[in-house]
Amino acid sequence: MQNMSQCSIFRIIIPYQARRETMDHDTFVKIRKELHKTQKEISILLGISLKAVCSYEQNWRSVPVHVERQLIFLLARKKNRARKTDNCWDIRQCPQVKKERCPAWEFDSGQFCWFINGTICDNTIHSSWQEKMKLCRKCPVMEENT
Repeated sequence: MQNMSQCSIFRIIIPYQARRETMDHDTFVKIRKELHKTQKEISILLGISLKAVCSYEQNWRSVPVHVERQLIFLLARKKNRARKTDNCWDIRQCPQVKKERCPAWEFDSGQFCWFINGTICDNTIHSSWQEKMKLCRKCPVMEENT
């Protein structure tokens, strides 16, 4: 039997998957709101421009598969907060204040911090995926978990 948090994820995701379409703008907005993120915050998390987020929500552009995939990942992590060992904040010995500002902690993804944009490694939020990955490729967290 599935728990309630898993059921709510499926209620959001199943309608468009059953039709084999890309994520529609209503689903994009619904997930963003369920994550309790502003358009700017979700743009940082997804590594996309604020303009792109507005375009998806206004249905001016289709939501790309990679954005859809990352949104679903974040929603699943937020809903299913099973604790793992060897989280990045433990390995890097982050203070509580830094952890609370970091999306890796917020989405309980300490083993997948390299997958999420907007993490606060070396006290910097990187502006692009490429910039972030330069740091992540040298990090023991990514080495240990990939």
